Amino acid sequence: MDDTVTGMVGAEAIESDFDGMSLSVVIPAYNEEGAVRATVEDVRDAMDPLGIPYEIIVVDDGSEDRTLAEARAAGAIVEANQVNTGYGAALKRGIRRARHDYVAILDADGTYSARYLPPMLAMCREQDMVVGDRGAAMKNVPLVRRPAKWMLNTLASFLAERRLNDLNSGLRVFRKSELIPFIPLLPQKFSFTTTITLCMSCNGKRMIYTPIEYGRRVGKSKIRPVDFINFIILVLRVIVLFNPLRIFIPLGLALMALGFVKFVYDLFIGNLSETTIFAFLAAIMIWSLGLIADMISRLHLRP
Repeated sequence: MDDTVTGMVGAEAIESDFDGMSLSVVIPAYNEEGAVRATVEDVRDAMDPLGIPYEIIVVDDGSEDRTLAEARAAGAIVEANQVNTGYGAALKRGIRRARHDYVAILDADGTYSARYLPPMLAMCREQDMVVGDRGAAMKNVPLVRRPAKWMLNTLASFLAERRLNDLNSGLRVFRKSELIPFIPLLPQKFSFTTTITLCMSCNGKRMIYTPIEYGRRVGKSKIRPVDFINFIILVLRVIVLFNPLRIFIPLGLALMALGFVKFVYDLFIGNLSETTIFAFLAAIMIWSLGLIADMISRLHLRP
């Protein structure tokens, strides 16, 4: 009798946490035949006890193995690309296909556990996006990639004016309505999650991190060394769009300070040099470009 009552209380608590909520889980997959079915089943095991409407959408991005067949066999809704269009393009297709108010994205390689979806969805009731934070001790990330990730996170945190614990985590839950305006800005490739993070953080959206464990992937990684350079370029491009003065004002101040120091030295020796003039002019030009970029970004993001 006591066990029955306890079970009923637990069920009522779950219903109250997720009352009125629904979720679309988007899983991009490219040559993940060894893990995609297990990923779909993992999501189903995590979501079924909640008793809320949900759907699982697998976007097969032109896989050359049995990923498409495995996804269909698992009972997921399947969107198939004829050619490989990129991680970001697959996610955008899945998000547009999503029917529910909240959307979760989850990699198909077994690195993220679906058991985090229910608590992340519950937290998203008061947030615009909840991101799975893999933490500083990502033991399954190759050592050669850790310095690059640290540098990228540090740069993005400085530019975004807030601490970004995990810039490109592939596990997150967000409100679809908050992301849709940024869809045209989101790239086709791996930098999709980086862009989402910066879009939300630079526009004052409510975004929090929650700790998760990062598992060892099934299959071979699709990340290439050149993608780090692409990430850096992307961070600079997005910040210029959303917060350009964060870059242009410090750069202009540095040149102005350099010109001032050189000006004092020139006065001491009694000869005004071209370097001083160029430094002052460069500072003024950079500030002017920053103001123009800021005006363009405000016009672009106006309601």
